[in-house]
Amino acid sequence: MSSKIKLGILGGGGDSLIGVLHRVASSMYDTYEVIGGVFNPNWEENIGFANKIGLPINRIYRDFDTLIEKELQLPESERMQVVSILTPNFLHFSMAKKLLESGFHVICEKPMTTTFEEAVILKETLQKAKTVFAVTYTYTGYPMIRQMREMIKSGAIGTIQKVDAQYYQGWINPIIHDSEKRSTTWRLNPEKSGISCCVGDIGTHAFEMLEFVSGLKVESVLADLNYLYSDNQMDIDGTILLRCSHNVKGVICVSQIATGEENSFVVKVYGDKAGLKWEQENPNYLYLMEDGKPLQVLKPGHAYNSELSLDGTKLPPGHPEGIFDAMGNIYKGVAKAINKESYNSGEFPTMIDGIRGVSFIEKAVASHKNGNVWVPIDEV
Repeated sequence: MSSKIKLGILGGGGDSLIGVLHRVASSMYDTYEVIGGVFNPNWEENIGFANKIGLPINRIYRDFDTLIEKELQLPESERMQVVSILTPNFLHFSMAKKLLESGFHVICEKPMTTTFEEAVILKETLQKAKTVFAVTYTYTGYPMIRQMREMIKSGAIGTIQKVDAQYYQGWINPIIHDSEKRSTTWRLNPEKSGISCCVGDIGTHAFEMLEFVSGLKVESVLADLNYLYSDNQMDIDGTILLRCSHNVKGVICVSQIATGEENSFVVKVYGDKAGLKWEQENPNYLYLMEDGKPLQVLKPGHAYNSELSLDGTKLPPGHPEGIFDAMGNIYKGVAKAINKESYNSGEFPTMIDGIRGVSFIEKAVASHKNGNVWVPIDEV
């Protein structure tokens, strides 16, 4: 019998980018085996997709509730151990809660839930379940982001003075200006996406990343969001000022109407000795900036990198690694936790990161709607 972790997947069928990303990532270190799931609410498409990717249909279920019922009837040695939730946002909470209550480990796409209240309920459920819960903030898996985190932790840039994240995309630009097209994307539907589009989709990446690499906690936010049209209920652009622990100030700028931009995510942390900068579209370069010295470019796979960075590096120096590798590193960390092996706390984002991300979304929207005022992030 295979010793691989038995993985089930909810959503991610058809031409879903996030679906193939998770499937490839789970196979990367030979630690997981996808054994079934529910890829699509349409039964024919669900079965058709399972056949396409070569899965036996006996573990492909008509719906989520059937998956839970049938899997729990199997001997523990045969049933799914962990389930990945890749569905639209509004389904995350109910699925995650029932999975935890049924004893499964969970890997969940972000945002973890659509409300802070739901996130707190999940936390309480996890405390009772005592299983593993990961939230896939994918970019934390990049080797040079992990190097950035370890360098800051070791004091390489001195005392942090400013944090800055910019995440610009242009994908919604062709849609937002047409009222009929706006109704075709679930991300602009508050019933499916929650109260925010841009902040909920990519702003949470920026928020979590700044906390991940800096070790700081964002304590309050002041947001100015852009909805562009009065009949559009969802933000598609915004600027958010940050007040962080240790009196550090910062800013997050996010947009989905940055015409021509693809996936421009830039993270910068400045200390009193040096600064560090990373760009998602060039993820193998970490820039170290010091006054009076030439710019240094650090790259993955070299012995000068931290143990955490090297553990997430699969290829020799000079061989580019990308987003599939980053997600694979998160799956690798979750596998260590499931198998009760030792692991670095930076190997995968946890439910606490997910809860703080949901609070960030709610507080940014509240800040804007209350007249661009400072609003504190909820304590977790």
